[in-house]
Amino acid sequence: MTGDFTFSLLRTDGAARLGRIDTPRGAIRTPAFMPVGTQGTVKGLYPDQVREAGADIILGNTYHLMLRPGAERVARLGGLHELIRWDGPILTDSGGFQVMSLGALRKVTEEGVRFRSHIDGSYHFLSPERSMEIQRLLGSTIQMQLDECVAYPHSFEEAERAMELSLRWAARSREAFGDQPGHACFGIVQGGIEPGLRERSAKGLINIGFHGYAIGGLAVGEGQDNMLKALDFTTPLLPSDKPRYLMGVGTPEDILESVARGVDMFDCVMPTRSGRHGQSFTRFGKVNLKNARFAEDMRPLDPGNPHPALGQWSRAYLHHLVRTRELLGMMLLSWANIAYYQQLMAGIREAIAQGRFEDFRRETKARWRNGMPE
Repeated sequence: MTGDFTFSLLRTDGAARLGRIDTPRGAIRTPAFMPVGTQGTVKGLYPDQVREAGADIILGNTYHLMLRPGAERVARLGGLHELIRWDGPILTDSGGFQVMSLGALRKVTEEGVRFRSHIDGSYHFLSPERSMEIQRLLGSTIQMQLDECVAYPHSFEEAERAMELSLRWAARSREAFGDQPGHACFGIVQGGIEPGLRERSAKGLINIGFHGYAIGGLAVGEGQDNMLKALDFTTPLLPSDKPRYLMGVGTPEDILESVARGVDMFDCVMPTRSGRHGQSFTRFGKVNLKNARFAEDMRPLDPGNPHPALGQWSRAYLHHLVRTRELLGMMLLSWANIAYYQQLMAGIREAIAQGRFEDFRRETKARWRNGMPE
């Protein structure tokens, strides 16, 4: 692949930003939601379904792919794009969040993290340099620095220690990334919900110099109010000419509120995970297909919606599939949720382009609150 990685800020509407990331693998329209393909697949969907739903980019997971099938094997097989038959951009996280979630199965040192696999108990070591090497072997378009994420609640001292360690790891990650034309390396702002720590982290990352900046350490138990407050004081610290990525977020409302605070990129397992458990997201709010009241409801999930999963099959049929645990139910609801998330992002982008984002935000939240007319 030839070409460079560039970001263009096309328009602002308040703090909301309309932009475009150009890569050799194609453009990413922002604000963007990235479906999560943890182990090389967006669960329950074919790659062409993900693309046709409107996704420009998907996410892969360094931790899981390093364990199975292994980064070196993926490289021998032509790289992650070739292996999974996805020709668009791919972002890989660093593996840090998954490793930190292992609790007693891992030990953090200055050099990196030694941990035991959740699959077979085997020992592994992940350093900033090894994380970047794995991501280079996978061939991902956007590669994330290794960081340490601490769950909420935490002490100021704990958040400060993790933030400082993440900054040192950021410098090592950026150096290990080196020069990869057409690819990008993103730094990750840490610091819990402490404004001073977030500011120190952002300044340190900007001094190192990255292609984009992520906001990590949120949606880890602090609640929506604290998350949004953290965004209020964090996003203004980040360069306006670089993309801003809020990691692991979230619900449609989280996304809408975060766009209002200047965030450009999102990822979350929620659309497909919820779909596998019988819950769908629509223009009229959440629908729990396990509920008996849908047993004879012949309306589709979202009447008039042109997308097949949202507008074609009845709630009664989807309820039947969920109650009988048929795989088709999980697949259709995962597809419907990915499609709705992409429709939401398209609506956000159009509203910013028209200078009416606040109206869109208000109308969308009112429709979720009021539900579908009977």
